[in-house]
Amino acid sequence: MRFVQFKNVTVRLKPLHSILAKLPPVIALTLSGCAGYLPEPGPEVSDVKSGAVQSNLPVIGVTETVAQRVANADKPQSFAKTWPQRTTSPDYVVGAGDVLAVSIWEAPPAMLFGSTVLDPRAGAATVRQTSFPEQMVSAHGTINVPFAGEIPVAGKTPENIEAEIANRLKNKANQPQVLVQVTHNMTSNATVVGEVAQSVRMPLTAKGERLLDALATAGGVRQSVAKMTIQLSRDGQVVSMPLQSVIADPKQDVMLKPGDVVTALYQPLSFTALGASGINQEINFEASGISLAQALGRMGGTQDMRADIKGVFVFRFENPAAMPDDGKNMPHTPEGKVPVIYQVNMGDPHTFLVAQDFPVRNHDVIYIANAPGADLQKFLNIVTTSIYSIATLQTLAPSSGL
Repeated sequence: MRFVQFKNVTVRLKPLHSILAKLPPVIALTLSGCAGYLPEPGPEVSDVKSGAVQSNLPVIGVTETVAQRVANADKPQSFAKTWPQRTTSPDYVVGAGDVLAVSIWEAPPAMLFGSTVLDPRAGAATVRQTSFPEQMVSAHGTINVPFAGEIPVAGKTPENIEAEIANRLKNKANQPQVLVQVTHNMTSNATVVGEVAQSVRMPLTAKGERLLDALATAGGVRQSVAKMTIQLSRDGQVVSMPLQSVIADPKQDVMLKPGDVVTALYQPLSFTALGASGINQEINFEASGISLAQALGRMGGTQDMRADIKGVFVFRFENPAAMPDDGKNMPHTPEGKVPVIYQVNMGDPHTFLVAQDFPVRNHDVIYIANAPGADLQKFLNIVTTSIYSIATLQTLAPSSGL
């Protein structure tokens, strides 16, 4: 015997075989094929809770406190907080593999270097100018300059290198002036890869190129901005943010450093809708995330004739930080997550406000349980359909000579 509570009235449901025994023989025979069971799409609220107890899984009611704790457990990463914004662009420093061009000017009367050129700004005087062949900075970080010897240049700016060469020629050349140019920048680059039009190594200049500059240089992203995640790798740290958030907040458009790797990732996030919802399927959502209220809207809400509005469940592998006491006494997966079931009572109007702050995570399963009366409704539909079919046959039998 089964009891079902409908508001203030308790309905007693007898086993199907006892109901069939009181029906006319023809109807009973028609329904005998389903005498043992009725089809069920999923567990009811009581089934979910009893199964959770047997599996030692927590069932947590969603309240304002719970929603806030869950939201704070997985705070979105931030480029601006991880790497505070610089007010000035970084100085370019030379590294091993860069190619340099060195030119030296010398005032008369001393003539240490090559050919004579006329400098109109010097009037009748002439100056000596010598340009040396381009040379690559060695693995040891040095270059060679005649009469100045081996010059350590790695980690220095072109201005520092100019001063070092001029200082070494001070007692050998007359008022030497030195110009150092980086003709091939091989070390001060940022790499852009992933879902972009073209992967590139972008040279960084004194201008101070930023994150969105790198994406523009690579031809932009190949997918919808709302579904793109930008990952920035720097000095062993990796931080990811939705591209939409970077565009919306100028502070996140950080200045790049040599060696940065910018990766555009197309990672469509999704949750699965099951049970007495408008649709049962996997539903994608934006990289910036959605709330439970938005998720319920996208899954078509609840079915009026089937759903138990007190039985909206979210099945999730949760961050332990979202659990009381960091989930110390709860089972953990090998990845360190806590399997948990959140229960939402949509019969409470206040829940609609809380649902706007409760975040939906990637791979969540949102299940809406059937109301206890749904089984009764199914049985009545079977009985009604069967009686109608038999009545139709009885009507047609005389006319067909059966």
